[in-house]
Amino acid sequence: MSKDVKTKEKVDMDPKYILKLTLTLMITCVIVAGILGYVNSITKGRIAQFNKEKTETALAEVFQTASSPEFKKMDLTDKMTAAASSYKATLEDVYEVQDGGEKAGYAVKITASGSQGNIEMVVGVDTDGAVTGVSIVSNVETSGIGSKVMNNQPLANGTGVLDQFVGLSHENGDLKVGGNVDAISGATVSSKGVTKGVNGALAAVAAIG
Repeated sequence: MSKDVKTKEKVDMDPKYILKLTLTLMITCVIVAGILGYVNSITKGRIAQFNKEKTETALAEVFQTASSPEFKKMDLTDKMTAAASSYKATLEDVYEVQDGGEKAGYAVKITASGSQGNIEMVVGVDTDGAVTGVSIVSNVETSGIGSKVMNNQPLANGTGVLDQFVGLSHENGDLKVGGNVDAISGATVSSKGVTKGVNGALAAVAAIG
C-alpha cells in the first residue's frame, strides 16, 4: 500500500475531522430549518386567508337559490364525523344555512382523496337531504385530466360534472360513479373522490337528526 493511501486513510479516520464534519452538518441543518420556519411563518397566514376566502365563495355557490343566505357554524359531533368517515371522507366544518330567517339546509366542508391528493370541497344539502351544489375549495388533481372535474367541465349530456349532483340524495342509496353519477372520461378517480365527499356530506347531515 502506498504512502499516499495510508495518509488519506489516516485523515479520514481523524476524530477531529469527523467532529468538524458533524458540526458543519448540524449547523447547516439548523440554518435550513430556520429558513423553512421563517418562510412558513410568512406564508401560513396568507394560505389560511386564501382558504378562508375560497371557503366563503364555495359556501355562497352551493346555495345560489337562497336570496340572502346566512351560515352558522355548528359543533361537530362524533356521530357526524363517523358518518362522513364511513365514506372515506374527513368532515371539517358544518354550517346551518338560513335564508330570510328560515332554515334552508346545511353546508358541509369536507375532504376526500382524489387521484393526486386531497380534494377539499363544500357540499350544500337542503332540508330534504338533497344536494344543492358542490364547490371545490382546493385540490392538486392533474391539470387537463382531474382538473376537468374540479372545474366542472360538462359531461356528454352538457351538464357540468359537479352540477350533476344537484338534486341527488341518499333516498335511493349511495351515490356511485358508473351508477347514478357519471365520470369525466380519463378522470374517473377524481370523479370518485368528489363522489366520496358528497356521500360523506349527505351522511353527516343525516346524522344531525
